[in-house]
Amino acid sequence: MDSTLKEWLLNAVMVVALLLVPLWAWLANEPFIITLATRIAILALAGVGLNIALGLGGMVSFGHALYLGIGGYVAGIAAHHAFHGTTVLGLPGTNQMLPIWAIAMILSGAIAGVVGALSLRTSGIFFIMITLAFAQMGFFFALSWPAYGGEDGLPIFVRNQFPGLNTLRPWEFFLISYGVLLVALGLFALLRAARFGAALMAIRQNPDRVAALGITPFGVKLVAFVLSGMITGLAGALMADLTRFVSPAMMAWTMSGELIVIIILGGVGRLFGPVAGAAILVGFEVFFGGLTEHWKLWLGLVLLGVVLFARGGIIGLIAGRAHHG
Repeated sequence: MDSTLKEWLLNAVMVVALLLVPLWAWLANEPFIITLATRIAILALAGVGLNIALGLGGMVSFGHALYLGIGGYVAGIAAHHAFHGTTVLGLPGTNQMLPIWAIAMILSGAIAGVVGALSLRTSGIFFIMITLAFAQMGFFFALSWPAYGGEDGLPIFVRNQFPGLNTLRPWEFFLISYGVLLVALGLFALLRAARFGAALMAIRQNPDRVAALGITPFGVKLVAFVLSGMITGLAGALMADLTRFVSPAMMAWTMSGELIVIIILGGVGRLFGPVAGAAILVGFEVFFGGLTEHWKLWLGLVLLGVVLFARGGIIGLIAGRAHHG
């Protein structure tokens, strides 16, 4: 069977499985399974954001947790002021997801624009360290922000609302997260197939040749970086609603590392790589974490095996294609 067809069949299996497993859990009254599926969907959404920068553009950002945290704090702060009937910057709080998502994406995109404008003037280890430095700045700012919990974090007492659905029901909140993930995956597929995606992947391989064709690598990469930050910020807002809690830990460098691990496990640049990677990460955390506190050691061994023997990630290993893009 052709490797492209294999990959699309594998993608279809993941789409169906990610829907059917929580559907079964809903019918069987197993809310914990639904919550796990929701977490996979939200982590995969964050991975889709990073995959635009890393998978298509070759930008190894070690600070994407910054945008995850920004989205989380937007959701938490808006819900906090809505609950207490107070204002923030002269505006009332809100417990409606749609405006929260819009604000989270705009703010994350704006910050990503600043970070990208500075970091994209460098490359390699310097780019990695600058993105990490900005994320650590966000982490320590949140840590020393007593108005919103500081190091203790900020609880969200009631999950934010979505029109026509009861978000307090695990199955309905899963459907929201699943739907947003599918839209993000569709956007990634469109970007990859468009001329913008082709330019971005060409810049990753040979920026000098692309510049000679009249395309400005800096501008293309900056747009991709901003889009990447916006999608990851949206995932942060959903994650805050899932846990009903936001804390500086969402911006920690370890969270950025987890997002990179998700991409590598699933397959860098692959459409459903973030979904496969998120499922593997959550699966290890739940099943092996219940057996031993050293579950990350076993995850690390799997990651090492993927890097050494399956450069296309788990999807590439199954589909039979080592490289993509």
